[in-house]
Amino acid sequence: MGRLSFFLVSVLIALPLFCGHSALAAGTEDGSEQWGYVEVRPKAHLFWWLYKSPYRVEDPSKPWPVILWLQGGPGASGVGLGNFLEIGPLDGDLKPRNSTWLRKADLLFVDSPVGTGYSYVDDVKDDSLPVKTDDEAAIDLTTLLKELFNGNMSLQQSPLFVVAESYGGKVAVTVGLSILKAVEAGELNLKLGGFALGNSWISSEDFVLSWGPLLKAVSRVDSNGLNDSNSLAQTIKQQLAKGQYLEAEQSWEELENMIRASSNDVASDFYNILLDQRNDPIISSTSSVASKATSVQRYSKHLYSFRPTGAEDDVSILLNGVIREKLKIIPNNITWGGQEDIVFPAMIGAFMKPRIQEVDELLAKGINVTVYNGQLDLICSTPGVEAWVEKLEWEGLKTFLSSDRYPLYCDGDESVTKAFKKSYKNLHFYWILGAGHFVPVDQPCISLEMIGNITQSPNNS
Repeated sequence: MGRLSFFLVSVLIALPLFCGHSALAAGTEDGSEQWGYVEVRPKAHLFWWLYKSPYRVEDPSKPWPVILWLQGGPGASGVGLGNFLEIGPLDGDLKPRNSTWLRKADLLFVDSPVGTGYSYVDDVKDDSLPVKTDDEAAIDLTTLLKELFNGNMSLQQSPLFVVAESYGGKVAVTVGLSILKAVEAGELNLKLGGFALGNSWISSEDFVLSWGPLLKAVSRVDSNGLNDSNSLAQTIKQQLAKGQYLEAEQSWEELENMIRASSNDVASDFYNILLDQRNDPIISSTSSVASKATSVQRYSKHLYSFRPTGAEDDVSILLNGVIREKLKIIPNNITWGGQEDIVFPAMIGAFMKPRIQEVDELLAKGINVTVYNGQLDLICSTPGVEAWVEKLEWEGLKTFLSSDRYPLYCDGDESVTKAFKKSYKNLHFYWILGAGHFVPVDQPCISLEMIGNITQSPNNS
């Protein structure tokens, strides 16, 4: 689908899709896409975008799933990054993506928390409007889901799978418990299929403790760098034990700066241990529209300070240009990413807090939880993920840990191992080889097969 046909199918629907006074929505003429705003609190508005899959298979015994994608940051835009740079139908140049996850499910992108992407608050100077915690972000998302699912029989028949990346994983497990509470109270009508936590920032302590040893093992730091890293990581561990989350975040920034200096800028975004800062996988995977200089500068707070002076963010150009023209409902005073500066500062006190307990609670309730991680990620490293998984108190953990894992391949080619998988009951773990932080970008084939297995899509044979 080229740029011209992209606009030809994007005719605005004049009638609202929802009857609630707090919702504004539109979509394409053929109904394949819907998008809109939900006022989740007075003066706080979340933007969502739903794609209906053209690959849908009608199977009464196995309903077609919906994936809710939650981006990281906090403050990164799922509508912008997850959609156009990772798993949506079109890439950053508005060309078809062969590996789109629409092959396995409908896709729902939400710019969360408020202030992210197209989402906004009416008054950026009102400190009460941005969310301060993962729980507050989860409540807003639950409010949005009530507006979308309640009264929509089509969505209610589809199991919802929450798939998260990076900091989005913390919000995902928190919103999971919020969703279950709302369903049990009869306030939300949906079927929860499960959760997939991709390179997720679940336990900051376990990640920072892993950084030095991992970088030493691949020769990006020497013994001096290892000792310096371990020393700062221990300081962070002590601060977290005392509940000093703001101090721990400051030490985390100090640790990142130290690692950059001692490793000669190992991917200054910390997203791939084998790359220098100019070779980010998302940046190198896109060309004209998705910037080779700054396309992921919005992904996390520590990236922002490394944005080249005066550089234009071409993802921003895309979202504030042709995409805004397509959507038509973005308020005149709102730009994509225009309120990003309010998001992280508001949540800074929550950033370093772990969410292992929430994973435990979901597992104890019998909810399917999948953990997947790119082998080459640093910020949410696989050793760090393994460490927090081993801290779970779930009754099946001992058997899970002692179980064998098995290799996975792609397209019938068993000459190249693409991943390993281990499962026991409702806990599943994928080790994705050759991938950094952005697994769907680095390994699109195995990622697509994995998400088909997670969602049990009818065409996943």
